[in-house]
Amino acid sequence: MPPGSCSTPVPPFAAELRSDPRPEVAIFASPAPAPAPAPAPTPTPAVVDLCARHHLGADQAGQLQALLAVLAGDRNAPTPLRDPRRALDDHLADSLVALDLASVRRARAIADLGSGAGFPGLPLAIAVPSAEVFLVESNGRKCEFLAGAISSCHAANAVVVNDRAETWAAGLGRCDLVVARALAPLAVVAEYAAPLLLEGGVLVAWRGRRDPDDDRAGEAAAEVLGLQYSDPIRVQPFPGALHRHLQVLLKVAETPDRFPRRPGVARKRPLGDS
Repeated sequence: MPPGSCSTPVPPFAAELRSDPRPEVAIFASPAPAPAPAPAPTPTPAVVDLCARHHLGADQAGQLQALLAVLAGDRNAPTPLRDPRRALDDHLADSLVALDLASVRRARAIADLGSGAGFPGLPLAIAVPSAEVFLVESNGRKCEFLAGAISSCHAANAVVVNDRAETWAAGLGRCDLVVARALAPLAVVAEYAAPLLLEGGVLVAWRGRRDPDDDRAGEAAAEVLGLQYSDPIRVQPFPGALHRHLQVLLKVAETPDRFPRRPGVARKRPLGDS
């Protein structure tokens, strides 16, 4: 994962913290809602159509529209794609395409690694409100943005974890779904995810054009980590989207105790690297 600032002071709006076995790790909770929260913005026809594709309701359409409004209106949003028309496709639709997988729709504890601006984690939190969604992000400024976005789109089931995947002790063996988008090569993402997964849980990694070398390294790493490799699934989150794949790795055995390795080691010495 990209280096972050786990010691960044807790912002004023994140006064409420969730407990964690490691006191130095902040788990941001969104501020308590105001007594009379502002109504969600009226969804555009494009947002309504996207929700219809994934069988989401009117309230969820309003939440997704609010998330687009946050991106457009916050200059500190950690993404270059803030225009609502582009963000609808490249952020919302690309995130929600994972709902094509039953393992995503039925997940109960989801970790989004390197969450950044909240994708795919925040749209999935909105789409699967019965799941607890952890937005794991090591950069403190990005965590501030995420906490505000959670509040704005009323995603009460999402929390921000200001930590690295390798050092998030409270997440070990806790999740039945780990997701990662534009984070790292497959072998590295697999190493981040495996210790966090329950046996029977799955990693879903967003990938672009197929890369045979990345495939081979990912398959080799999966074998070491107790994960079962399968071929990437081709998806089309929106018209004109090319070379989009979801990589699904199933946890079939216990991950060896030597994982997770120290921060940064997975990138410096990736498993399966020939």
